[in-house]
Amino acid sequence: MTETVKVICENNGCQLHVNMGTPLLEVMKMLSLHNDHPFLAAYVNNKIKELDYRIYCPLSVRFIDITHYEGMRVYQRTLFFTLSKAVYDLYPERKFRIKHSVSKGFYCEIEGMDDIPQSEIDAIKSRMNELVAQDIPIVRQRVLAQEAEEMYRRLGFEDKIALLHTRPRLYATIYSLANMVGYFYGALAVSTGYIHLFDVRKYYNGLYLAIPKRTDPDQLEPMIHQDKMFDIFKEYKAWVDVMGVSTIGSLNAKVLEGKASELIKVAEAFHEKKLGSIADSILDANVSRGARLVLISGPSSSGKTTFAKRLGIQLRILGLNPVLISLDDYFVEREKTPKDENGDYDYEALEALDVPAFNEHLNTLMNGGSVDVPRYDFITGKRQWHEKPLSLDERSVLVVEGIHGLNPELTKQVDDRYKFKIYISAFTSVSMDDLSRISTTDNRLLRRIVRDYRTRGNDATATLQRWESVRRGEDRHIFPYQENADVMFNSSLFYEISVLRGFVEPMLREVPDTIPEYGEARRLLRFIDNFSPIKPDEIPPTSLLREFIGGSSFTY
Repeated sequence: MTETVKVICENNGCQLHVNMGTPLLEVMKMLSLHNDHPFLAAYVNNKIKELDYRIYCPLSVRFIDITHYEGMRVYQRTLFFTLSKAVYDLYPERKFRIKHSVSKGFYCEIEGMDDIPQSEIDAIKSRMNELVAQDIPIVRQRVLAQEAEEMYRRLGFEDKIALLHTRPRLYATIYSLANMVGYFYGALAVSTGYIHLFDVRKYYNGLYLAIPKRTDPDQLEPMIHQDKMFDIFKEYKAWVDVMGVSTIGSLNAKVLEGKASELIKVAEAFHEKKLGSIADSILDANVSRGARLVLISGPSSSGKTTFAKRLGIQLRILGLNPVLISLDDYFVEREKTPKDENGDYDYEALEALDVPAFNEHLNTLMNGGSVDVPRYDFITGKRQWHEKPLSLDERSVLVVEGIHGLNPELTKQVDDRYKFKIYISAFTSVSMDDLSRISTTDNRLLRRIVRDYRTRGNDATATLQRWESVRRGEDRHIFPYQENADVMFNSSLFYEISVLRGFVEPMLREVPDTIPEYGEARRLLRFIDNFSPIKPDEIPPTSLLREFIGGSSFTY
């Protein structure tokens, strides 16, 4: 008699008994689930699994599609793998790299092809469509690390071999697509037939991979040109290539060689150089058009506060008197904070700020008066007062930092010529390998978990629970204005995740396996495990990273 196990489906509340060894795909058919979009993967006891995962014990399952954040990641990884297979089929001797996100999609390059003709772009897209039409299985395997290395070597994947060597394990998890193998820190669809919508276009010296909208998967994301952001990625990526730390494997190799101290010094010096250049531009704007209001915007945990303080030092060197204000201090008291569609406090909404009070203070300061700037206590959710009047003199430049800094509605009473606008984010340029980019979102999330635990009384669970709302707010209130900036600053430090690992790992392990956020915690744990740890001892007290891990010489 075949033994059966109980399965509880969270999608519809149904329960059924299935034979041991039944794959999730079969369970899905038994449940007769109806959905607007194909299911791509499933959470099994809050752990993400491919649909070919076989059941051997009682469990609960929640199937997800592209409208779920993790479902979108599954779709993207499957696209990356299929695109790399298409390029390999057409150009087996050339390296293919997914460089970074841009314009709501992804920028990619083929080594040795600096100006890809449209005919080749069309050929790549055609080959991808063939692979999708063939519905080729994508198989997850656990093999001896030595076997994985041999597979990678046959394909010329030195980047993947470097990661194996610097984070040695007996076994490695690989994915195979026909004769192509790869590594991803997350689930993929079980076959190429699941990626029904995409586009491949010519973009700068490479190609652009367009993806569906998560909120409207039957439509592609519009291609919004983000030239300033692209230039930042390009500059930093070229720099990390020169430094020899473009992938985790190469970064780990430097750390294991005892060069962590040198990496920290060089990365911090690069930040300082860029800060000095931005300060020079502000002085030029101050002299040429009377700019006195510096607006600094960026998504959560981009390092706006420390950036503002370090920029202030550079401005003082040039003879200006920076006066710093944080928009966070203009939060309305917690009970007055607007709520999102889920009933949670929406701190990313412009209405979460006391905009009238901010504009009143702004006008008073710009007209030579003094104001008592509030201070917001994140733990109590109450507003306090400095009781120390703030004023400007003829040399003063008002530096305002906050997520809404570039929103025209925030400072619409001030003429644009008096503004200097800066956008800052952690544009991560180190990659897992040539196919697996490190999301800037993941970089910022790790920062926020550490900071919120240390300064805001939130454990990792609380931060993970709020993160989806944070991301929605960024999409609505921050990203639409980023190209309005006069300059952009990349706040990422290529060594930082190696440092953050030591702080965030115990926090993530505290997330219980009984809640949905457990799956995200596990994903992040698997991700940071690829990094050789770096101790924070030699990080200078003025480093932007100190804003998150503590030990800063600045007062926050």
